[in-house]
Amino acid sequence: MLTVGLTGGIASGKSTVSALLAQHGALVIDYDLLAREVVEPGTPALGAIEERFGSAVIADDGTLDRPALGSIVFSDRAALGDLEAITHGAIRERALALASAAASDAIVVHDNPLLIEMGAAADMDVVIVVDVPVDVQVQRMASDRNMTEADARARIATQATREQRAGVADHLIDNTGPKDQLPTVVDDLWRTLLSAG
Repeated sequence: MLTVGLTGGIASGKSTVSALLAQHGALVIDYDLLAREVVEPGTPALGAIEERFGSAVIADDGTLDRPALGSIVFSDRAALGDLEAITHGAIRERALALASAAASDAIVVHDNPLLIEMGAAADMDVVIVVDVPVDVQVQRMASDRNMTEADARARIATQATREQRAGVADHLIDNTGPKDQLPTVVDDLWRTLLSAG
């Protein structure tokens, strides 16, 4: 089994690279999906979030009110740290369970936007970083997600820096070009991963 960490800043194109790797046959473990699963109604993590942040972050149907929680944690580093302390362990456990069920010859891609922040890069055989300049991230978040520049920059500021991600990268994908370049880049990368696995 080859364990691959895939990361990149918000709006870098990491999800597109992840989808292309899945098309090649990688087993992709999507940490954004896991982050949603571990805070579903009735989970210990959701209970801990309500205890820490109050009932205002719980929607009427009992689910996590993500915008309400986001408005707290993306402007307060200590609050974000508290949230991460609640969720990261649960996410890590779920990811390990999924990876342990993979075939011995599988290429398992941990699609994790917080690979650096969770200290998980060292656990990977290979780390792939999808990178774009901050101004490109801001522009994409404004056009694709309807975010203000201030909100976009606040989100970016909560993540690892480009330099921190590049510092752990075995493969750095520059995704500032058009999207139709990515399949060729990922095709080449897949061949490299197959030879490493």
